[in-house]
Amino acid sequence: MKTYATVVLAAGKGTRMRSTLSKLLHPLAGQPLLAHVLKSVAEIPSTTAFAPYREQISTQRPIVVLGHESEQILSAFGDRCQYAMQHEQLGTGHAVLAAQTVVDALDPLPETVLVCYGDTPLVRSEMLGRVLAEHLQQRATVTFLTADAEPTTDYGRVVRDGQGRVREIVEVKRATSEQLQIREVNSGVYCFERSWLWSTLQALPRNAAGEYYLTDLIAIACTQELTIATVKGSLDESLGVNNRVQLADAEQILRRRILERHMYAGVTIIDPATTYIDEEVQIGTDTVILPGTMLSGKTTIGSWCRIGPGTTIEQSTLGDRCIIKNSALEGALLEDDVRMGPFSHCRPGAHLARGVRMGNFGEVKNSYVGEDADVHHFSYLGDATVGARTNIAAGTITSNYDGVTKQKYRTTIGADAFIGCDTILVAPVTVGDKAMTGAGAVVTKDVSASTLVVGVPARFQRSLASAETVDGAEEAAREKSAEQKSVQPVITDSVPDEGQ
Repeated sequence: MKTYATVVLAAGKGTRMRSTLSKLLHPLAGQPLLAHVLKSVAEIPSTTAFAPYREQISTQRPIVVLGHESEQILSAFGDRCQYAMQHEQLGTGHAVLAAQTVVDALDPLPETVLVCYGDTPLVRSEMLGRVLAEHLQQRATVTFLTADAEPTTDYGRVVRDGQGRVREIVEVKRATSEQLQIREVNSGVYCFERSWLWSTLQALPRNAAGEYYLTDLIAIACTQELTIATVKGSLDESLGVNNRVQLADAEQILRRRILERHMYAGVTIIDPATTYIDEEVQIGTDTVILPGTMLSGKTTIGSWCRIGPGTTIEQSTLGDRCIIKNSALEGALLEDDVRMGPFSHCRPGAHLARGVRMGNFGEVKNSYVGEDADVHHFSYLGDATVGARTNIAAGTITSNYDGVTKQKYRTTIGADAFIGCDTILVAPVTVGDKAMTGAGAVVTKDVSASTLVVGVPARFQRSLASAETVDGAEEAAREKSAEQKSVQPVITDSVPDEGQ
């Protein structure tokens, strides 16, 4: 089977970023700049443009040419890539030549070399596939990507003859006033015939700047009357990031693409201008995202959810039909039908089971809350396990940190329990099934099942074993809650009752 190799140029200094972090590691929509390019490269075989060659031509891991801050790149991407070193930066042609040894060691030996830049994060896999497919179809020696731009751009101009054949690429600083009016510019994606590429680069003379430019290969191919092919794309795809202003420009374009992808897939985004969604986020159909919402990392949200306004969700997983209002989640897992907020916080390790209701200003960290449980306002659950259908009333706190031993301990609360307002549970402590604490109780010892404790410290008050409910109203309230859950909650601005 024939193969092609991909060389990604990433050896530049990136001094205009004014940063100790490698330019290619600066985040863009939640991922490093270089990661976007590598993702597009990896997806070439699955593109529509490359489909006719999918069974005939394969590839291997991309080769990234490194120079400055190489240790940072190696640490971030590891075995995801192969690497070549450009120890002295003498231009783009010299950078590609630095990859020759790695390319020629591939087995099978590739016939084609695809070259692109590591600081062009907006290039799409489909466009790379088009360039590669055109190169193969035309059996070209050189194929490159072009775009139309305003005369003020600093991109190299594509010079053609009267028959439309490419003659050369002229860099702006060498262009005549007439050439500067040319709108077709070079976009920095190339395909080369491998054997011709190496021999030509090795013979390439230095230009006036003392460097070897990849663009000079076009004029050489023309002089040799070899086949030169071009593919025209959008200028956005060739946007290079050299400073933080350009980084912000790229961020805006990429985020708009992401939002559009989700909207076309069946997600409603009320105000795209105030909604931020990272590249890796997944959202189910018929979910509504309200203004001021930020979804980041590998976050997954199910269908028929309502998220926002003013909500931040990071590295979390949400099931179907969840309602999250003016709240923050980080490293959390929410099952189906969870309602949360406003102004609630799920910290890493929070797991809210199906049907949990969490009131305003509640906080959960490293805790499991069982099905149909209620965590009401101003409550804190840290390092806790809460059973199904348990009621955590307002102001409840699990005191999980021991200031003497400097350790955190766990609180366990059984199913169908009732924790009264302003209860403090001093861990380690266990409260049994169907147990109850009085308002303001400070629980320092385990509480048996079906037992009421009150006071500071909490003491046994009476057994609840013979009572079917606490006061007769509790069961009616639960039945009402069950009826409310049977109604699909998605497209509504109503906020569930926060309870006690």
